[in-house]
Amino acid sequence: MNYVITGSLGHTGKPITEGLIKAGHQVTVITSKPETAEAIEALGARAAVGSVEDAAFVTEAFAGAQAVYLLVPGKWGVTGWRNFQNQIIDNYIAAIEANDIRFAVLLSSIGADLGDGAGPVDGLYDAEQKLAKVPGLNSKFLRPSYFMYNLFGMLGMVKGMGIMGSNFGGDTLVLTHTNDIADVALTELLNLDFTGQQVRYIASDERTGAEIAQVLGQAIGKPEIPWVVFSDEQTKQGLVQAGLNDEMASAYTTMGKSLREGKMQADFFANRPAVYGKVKLEAFAENEFAPAFNA
Repeated sequence: MNYVITGSLGHTGKPITEGLIKAGHQVTVITSKPETAEAIEALGARAAVGSVEDAAFVTEAFAGAQAVYLLVPGKWGVTGWRNFQNQIIDNYIAAIEANDIRFAVLLSSIGADLGDGAGPVDGLYDAEQKLAKVPGLNSKFLRPSYFMYNLFGMLGMVKGMGIMGSNFGGDTLVLTHTNDIADVALTELLNLDFTGQQVRYIASDERTGAEIAQVLGQAIGKPEIPWVVFSDEQTKQGLVQAGLNDEMASAYTTMGKSLREGKMQADFFANRPAVYGKVKLEAFAENEFAPAFNA
């Protein structure tokens, strides 16, 4: 089989590529950075260097593929984030149709069922809806929850204020580690046994904000660190101070509000996966968060 992987050698792209190569498949990895090409080729894959914002490049890169792994890359500082997401997915769909590709695995998100009110996730609703309309395409939409690595964003807060928090976290928060996302994506790409359009939720752990603070605090020798649930106004102000533009700060504040009110996780709780991922919060705290804190 011939696969195309978007997202370069990122948190999910690298382990997926390694797994497909190990299974004997041909893999093309799209990267926007020429300096990454050597690392891609060292894995035994082919590097396609260019931007997924370039429709012609994407169509050329998808040539010969039977299946593709799709994600919308982050682009900090962009304005019109939902429009940007739609531009990328439109480029993917044009390439899928031009090359008659029959299988796609999309890295979507919890909250992609809503369509509005999930902040930066709203564009992934559009992505799922558009892929579902492609004739002959079988799509699997992967919906992980709050990434554990997002907790790295609280390192400055821990060091400077001795607290953790956001405008959510008073109730249970579903957590997902990117290694577990990669495991699920690899399984779906190897099996290719889905038809039509299917959703698969991915979760690694479930904890309240207070429990997250306690576990991470214990790992860094500060078990007394509290989790503070901020107001929406405080959250947006903090995000702006951290360097986000007003649009993105508002979007992430909206996402936090949706988590706090239970809207983003509602469909997940109604369709919990039978099996959770391997990486639990304690392992993340000890093996990743603590080393980053002490670096």
